Amino acid sequence: MLDRKRRVENDTGISSTEIIAITLSVIWMAAVGLFFLILPPQSDPSAPFDSLRVVLILMAIFLPVAMIWVAAAASRSARIMREESNRLQRSIDGMRETYIADRNAQNGGSAPTVERKLNEIAQTAKKTETTLATFASTREAQPQRLAITSVRSTDSEDQPTLALGTSTEDMTPVLARPDLIRALNFPDTDQDTEGFTALRRALQDRSARQLVQAAQDILTLLSQDGIYMDDLRPDRARPEIWRRFAKGERGRAMASLGGVRDRSSLALTAGRMREDTIFRDAAHHFLRRFDQMLITFETDATDADLIALSETRSARAFMLLGRVAGTFD
Repeated sequence: MLDRKRRVENDTGISSTEIIAITLSVIWMAAVGLFFLILPPQSDPSAPFDSLRVVLILMAIFLPVAMIWVAAAASRSARIMREESNRLQRSIDGMRETYIADRNAQNGGSAPTVERKLNEIAQTAKKTETTLATFASTREAQPQRLAITSVRSTDSEDQPTLALGTSTEDMTPVLARPDLIRALNFPDTDQDTEGFTALRRALQDRSARQLVQAAQDILTLLSQDGIYMDDLRPDRARPEIWRRFAKGERGRAMASLGGVRDRSSLALTAGRMREDTIFRDAAHHFLRRFDQMLITFETDATDADLIALSETRSARAFMLLGRVAGTFD
């Protein structure tokens, strides 16, 4: 009903505000005319002409009418601005939907999407948890591993205890840095056996498993807006910047860690952070997990390890979300 009324107003060129202004103007002029009809004639015709009195009379007659039309013009301008703002918002929404559809079409036609990959990873993770014995029997010989300490203390209730008081967590081999880096990048294709092997190993480490699951959640949520880490090309930060950040340094010197420059991805992520509480909670949870992992990872990591870590899909998500959340400010 409201839209039909607006269309009628646009076709006729006269809005309800202008009709009110015309009515008030007619009423005022009628009142002024009636006043001068009732007003008695001037008592002294020989009196000199008083120009100031004439000016004041004209102002008293026409100034209220002018004020009425100024208010009507202001109301019309405000209405036009609101309509233009709504039209612009609809155009932006349409562009956003078109952009997401194009991104989905481009990624869907050439290679499996990240969301599909992550769903496959989730299914593999479930199988891993129930068939660890099978994986242990078929796993190839392991290289020498460097320990990555747990990012959070483990409660005794979380892990079953064997007869001699040793938990299954203690029986699991420690995770090597190359395996953690490969797991945080996730498998590239269904045939990426190396990636799935590293992922299975990471899922056996409690702290790494929590980080991988947090990364999986946030990458899936980002893919819903057409944001894929493979499309981002962030500026590479020097390894010493990562080390200083891991040691707790913050401020403008850490800004290079937020090297993502894709404006559309930044805008979509910022809007999602403001409007979607589930996305915001998942993003902050992932940022905390990645930050905690980085503290322990940096201790024994080489510069090459830090560079390799920064090029993973999880690290790119950390750069994107950290810049939007102000982590590097």
